[in-house]
Amino acid sequence: MGMNAKPSESPAAPSAGLQVGDFLRTEASQHREAFESLIQGLEEPFSQTLAIWEASIRRGGKLLLFGNGGSAGDAQHIAAEFVIRYHSDRPAIAAISLTTDSSTLTAGSNDLGFEHIFSRQIEALGRPGDVAIGISTSGRSRNVLNGLREARNRQLHTTGLIGGDGGEMRACCDSAIIVPSTVTARIQEMHIFVGHLLCKALETRLGLVG
Repeated sequence: MGMNAKPSESPAAPSAGLQVGDFLRTEASQHREAFESLIQGLEEPFSQTLAIWEASIRRGGKLLLFGNGGSAGDAQHIAAEFVIRYHSDRPAIAAISLTTDSSTLTAGSNDLGFEHIFSRQIEALGRPGDVAIGISTSGRSRNVLNGLREARNRQLHTTGLIGGDGGEMRACCDSAIIVPSTVTARIQEMHIFVGHLLCKALETRLGLVG
């Protein structure tokens, strides 16, 4: 065997604690349950949220999205779909994720406190008639709540993507879409599904989809 040759390695033995087939079935079942629970009550809050977003954009407003962790990723994802495109080429839709500017986020956390990183940006960027869109799997994230409250103080509309029972956030939103699950991963999966639905529906309502 040459100096640089490596002995053949046997595949690692399967862990006794994980049966892949059972694992996949359990995860898929949780996903399916979250989806079915969401769909049953989705039409009314979806219609309300869509109407708020559409009215703002038609009047020259913008969408301001924010959340923490995976919800921050969803805020960026949904904002990108609006600014660039979701379904087909069309004029841009004004949307900003408040989770992407590292200098603003770190300065805000250091100087004002992490609980104010979104409310401060709402103060700077929000105008009456814009829409603040909070995303939280628990509905209890302090900085998201503060962002929505600041938005209301400044006469912005407020909507939310939430999980569980909606938490405190429910009362801070003019319209909220709530995923009735306590499993964070399943809530996040439903949030991006709903985000995609809202993107396509808004493009269609605005007459931007051929």
